[in-house]
Amino acid sequence: MSEMEERAGGTAGARVDLTPQAPGPAPPAPADAPSSEGSGSAPGSSTVRDGEGPPGSSEPFRVEVDRDLEDLVPQYLQNKRKDAQKIREALDKGEFDTVRVLGHSMAGSGGGYGFPGITRIGRNIERYALAKDADAVRGSVHELEIYLSRVVVEYV
Repeated sequence: MSEMEERAGGTAGARVDLTPQAPGPAPPAPADAPSSEGSGSAPGSSTVRDGEGPPGSSEPFRVEVDRDLEDLVPQYLQNKRKDAQKIREALDKGEFDTVRVLGHSMAGSGGGYGFPGITRIGRNIERYALAKDADAVRGSVHELEIYLSRVVVEYV
């Protein structure tokens, strides 16, 4: 397994390039954002988790996806943006089962499209929905929106 594949969580078809892209304003960190404390990383070090780029970074990051998925990925990512809105609407109505199903779907599909970060976020949404923790779900939806705004797909 190459270093890039390892840093992407070992998921086949997903590799991450942390080459900085054009700078932009930093989005606010989600409430459940991971902390570097206790992670085993040296202070100030930059670790990659699930192909998401360095924690706390606002820079775009690249995810390499198999060229065979090139026709499908743009719509997939657009659907995840729509899912974020659907989750917010379901939360407003107290429909935790709808939230759970959407999170479960995300968890199951992310890795198959080369986005292990979406899988991780989807699992969290599903877990928080089962616990009926609306604030945690909102934090994960915010994290998803940040992820979707920063990811740059490169087809290989």
